[in-house]
Amino acid sequence: MSRIQVRIELDAPPARVWEVLEPIERHVDWMTDAVEIRFVGEQTHGVGTRFVCDTKVGPFRLTDRMEITEWDPGRSMGVRHSGLVTGSGEFTLEPIDVGRRTRFTWEEELEFPWYLGGRIAGLIGGQAVLRRIWRRNLRALERLVQSPAG
Repeated sequence: MSRIQVRIELDAPPARVWEVLEPIERHVDWMTDAVEIRFVGEQTHGVGTRFVCDTKVGPFRLTDRMEITEWDPGRSMGVRHSGLVTGSGEFTLEPIDVGRRTRFTWEEELEFPWYLGGRIAGLIGGQAVLRRIWRRNLRALERLVQSPAG
């Protein structure tokens, strides 16, 4: 299992960050590795929401099946991965500077199948490649959060 964590401090209160984070289908607007998100069923937010995300990292493409496991508006969103790559992840929003700013943490524990390199892929891909991509994603999230149209 590979553990990956990235974080950023955003010049916006948690409520504003949640406005951008809450619509799951819009995660493709700031996640460069997320190509398309399709919901499974009618539910589109909250615990129990299921969706598939077409993901592309370099030459690798896969369909990630996910379910929201935690939903605390303005505080956190958790997900379980059950596609080729399995594991769990969480976005955490922590107010800083008396709630005027937000520390946003993205943490994932992922397991890659043996035919995609297993633990070695998790160590190399997770620690080197995914961390770099997710840091770029956080900068894109920051631009959206600070944009009036967000």
